[in-house]
Amino acid sequence: MDQRKFQNPILPDGADPWMVKDRDGSYYLTVTLGNRIALWKSNSMTGLAEAEPVTVWTPEPSGPYSHNLWAPELHNIDGRWYIYYTANDGGGDDTRRVCVLELEGQDPLKDEWVFKGTVNTAYPGLDGTVISHQGELYFFYSGYGHFPDYGSAIYAAKMENPWTLSGTNALISAPTEPWEKQGGMAINEGPVFLRRNGRIFLIFSASATWSDDYCLGMTSIAEGSDLLDPLAWEKHPGPVFVKNPDEGVYAPGHNSFTGSPDDREDWIVYHAYSYSESEMKRSDGSRRSTRMQKISWNEDGSPDFGAPAGLEQNLDLPSGE
Repeated sequence: MDQRKFQNPILPDGADPWMVKDRDGSYYLTVTLGNRIALWKSNSMTGLAEAEPVTVWTPEPSGPYSHNLWAPELHNIDGRWYIYYTANDGGGDDTRRVCVLELEGQDPLKDEWVFKGTVNTAYPGLDGTVISHQGELYFFYSGYGHFPDYGSAIYAAKMENPWTLSGTNALISAPTEPWEKQGGMAINEGPVFLRRNGRIFLIFSASATWSDDYCLGMTSIAEGSDLLDPLAWEKHPGPVFVKNPDEGVYAPGHNSFTGSPDDREDWIVYHAYSYSESEMKRSDGSRRSTRMQKISWNEDGSPDFGAPAGLEQNLDLPSGE
């Protein structure tokens, strides 16, 4: 293959991928492993495919947050590293919370991670993420709220510090449309942000993870608006990133965003299946692989994610790599 090209997947088994670029230009990657949290590190995006994972957190064997460790995210907030992840006691959804680790030091692979507790969300939930806006820190998550018709919806609240919320939990996006209810459950989860062209774009995953039609949706808000004002958010009328059966890509979703090494390109990192739900039962934990590709921008300033690329497609390396 042309040395200026690469092929997906980055990881053959990696759900809920989170890739982040450090200030020194290196990249970290983490994915759902279930019983622990590990980080991959490389000087390049495609180099993460060859990096050796380092386990940075393993919970006590028993306890309220020792099971089903999902969707870890690595964030640098005011010069300190934090990991947000979902966990529960092995029981039902009502025990699921977002947990927070804080790094005692500067090296996420070598220094000690300290458990700070669970975020005091109004509802049980998963997939917590943070965004800094106008000097304040905000927390967004997928909550199992008080609406009987929803499996989950996106809520947001202001933060006192990186592990504590203050004030109300505002409902930002609920799964009300048919494309958000595929697979037998109405779901909005996995919120993540893009900022560009005077707007903040909130991308989320919709429908059940085991459905071929699991996809990405989007809502957005003007940069100067109140993030906790539900009426200020404008929801895109349909999904923005969907299955591509012609290329053997199904259920693309739960993503993160990062910039190319020279910061000239924006990239989406996501998971997907390589077969239809009709070919294999998804409840067996069958593998979702981690993939990435460049995104572009429309004339109106909104992101264009294109179609998910097939695994045998040759893609240009990230700019500057």
